[in-house]
Amino acid sequence: MPRIDECLLEAMTLPGARGAAVVDRTSGLALGTIGEPAGEDHETTAAETAELARVAAEHPAFAAPGTGGLEDGGGAGGTASVEDLIVTTRTGYHLLRFVGRVLDDGLFVHLWLDRGGGNIALARIRLRHLAERLVLA
Repeated sequence: MPRIDECLLEAMTLPGARGAAVVDRTSGLALGTIGEPAGEDHETTAAETAELARVAAEHPAFAAPGTGGLEDGGGAGGTASVEDLIVTTRTGYHLLRFVGRVLDDGLFVHLWLDRGGGNIALARIRLRHLAERLVLA
């Protein structure tokens, strides 16, 4: 099972990968980074993507039916249904993949792909597998 550094190295083998990070959604801290930062620097990018992840993970509009409260595992706002987020820009794709159960771990992998060489479908599949195997040690 890969650790954070191994996970990030594997993420960077994806076509068009420019940078990646494992981020704590609650604090906005990057637990590991590799490649280019998508913004000013890795720390700023981690904080900004954590804000986006928090909003999406905690917003009731993204909850699956029946996962709206703490009593059924959905947590605040029904976070059980959020798996990943995709943000597209003119030059790239940003994929945020939640690790484990969102409320338990509060971690996600942020992968930044070049729009010309990136394959968002392949990236989603590979990041899902990475997130399932990621072990924090």
